[in-house]
Amino acid sequence: MELNKERFGKDNGLIAGKEYTLPELTKASSSAAPATTGPSPAIAKETAASSPAKSTSRVLDIPLFGDKYSRVEVKDDKLKGAVYYLSSGHGGPDPGAVGKYGSNDLAEDEYAYDVTIRLARVLMEHGATVYMIIQDPDDGIRDEGVLKMDRDEVTYPKQKIPLNHSARLRQRTNAVNGLYLKHKGAYQRMLAIHVDSRSESQNIDVFFYHHENSKDGEQLAKNIHQTFTNKYKRYQPNRDYSGNVSQRSSLYVVKYTHPPTVFIELGNIRNDKDQRRFVISDNRQALANWIYEGLLSDYSAEK
Repeated sequence: MELNKERFGKDNGLIAGKEYTLPELTKASSSAAPATTGPSPAIAKETAASSPAKSTSRVLDIPLFGDKYSRVEVKDDKLKGAVYYLSSGHGGPDPGAVGKYGSNDLAEDEYAYDVTIRLARVLMEHGATVYMIIQDPDDGIRDEGVLKMDRDEVTYPKQKIPLNHSARLRQRTNAVNGLYLKHKGAYQRMLAIHVDSRSESQNIDVFFYHHENSKDGEQLAKNIHQTFTNKYKRYQPNRDYSGNVSQRSSLYVVKYTHPPTVFIELGNIRNDKDQRRFVISDNRQALANWIYEGLLSDYSAEK
């Protein structure tokens, strides 16, 4: 299989112009209950996250985003021509890393998915073509603190996620690579979004991996990392930002997906401070917004 087949060498007016901070916020209540009712169970028929949405009407209806967020206003065409593949980690029979938050379990796949689908929506607001590679048919974008764990995620377009680890990675990689051929010649980028699991005492920042032979992947990672560095410097000037960019060519999706790929770790799901980054929905939105700004910076430099 080919490695990273590459074809191409400020505003913050997101979500009604709202700015957010990470991660030093008041801890959300650990007793927050999961939602008892979910959004529409229908996956969009060949639209947006299920297949690319077209910005001809300036308003998109994306059921995958859930009832509250399904109406997407296309604000501008800053990302017109860009194609993004967004793959949240784990899913289906595999919840990934699990942390304890009071009496609740926090599952990696649920929080990685919520950040990823929020990012998909922001990208579409700016004219991008977006594929959600891992999809949950009924979760949508959720604002609860504790996100209910389930196993009904599927791989694009509607493939059941297998139990076997290698088969899961191969399935999502094949989905991306098939779509890559469909968009041959376009600016295409892939993001794999995960949550790490380390010692409970270890507070970590967001960090980024790329393939050692992918100059475009490395540049993409650096652009997103620079955005996070700038945001922390602005909003939390009294703390250092320790997130970094490094090579991790052995990661399956980094090694075998054809578009330039960045693998993102959002934090330590077992650490109290990092958990605030996840359980507060504004922080999940901030992560999505800041990743978007890094993606925009990268795309603008390529045009």
